[in-house]
Amino acid sequence: MQDLPLSTEQEEQAQAIYSRLKERFDSEALRLARLMASKDDGHLLGDTEFQVRDRVHGLGAQVLQIALDERKKGGTKVPAPIVHAAGKRRAALAIAKKRSRR
Repeated sequence: MQDLPLSTEQEEQAQAIYSRLKERFDSEALRLARLMASKDDGHLLGDTEFQVRDRVHGLGAQVLQIALDERKKGGTKVPAPIVHAAGKRRAALAIAKKRSRR
């Protein structure tokens, strides 16, 4: 996979996410290496594949959570637009009048 071209702001965000992830990645890589070293040739596939996949999926879930946390920290750059309350729809008003006449 090629590196994505990022704006300066995006690169800053990527570096912040990476700094929070690298320790977790390193410790998980060591756990995976120990798992693989503990298996003999006959047990590298099968159940071990699922153990590795589960650990990598768990790491991926942490990546997503950290990315979400980093975005929450940054907040929004501009204030949210003002939204006016919707008035009653004319069709709904006409139906309500018909029902009240019954």
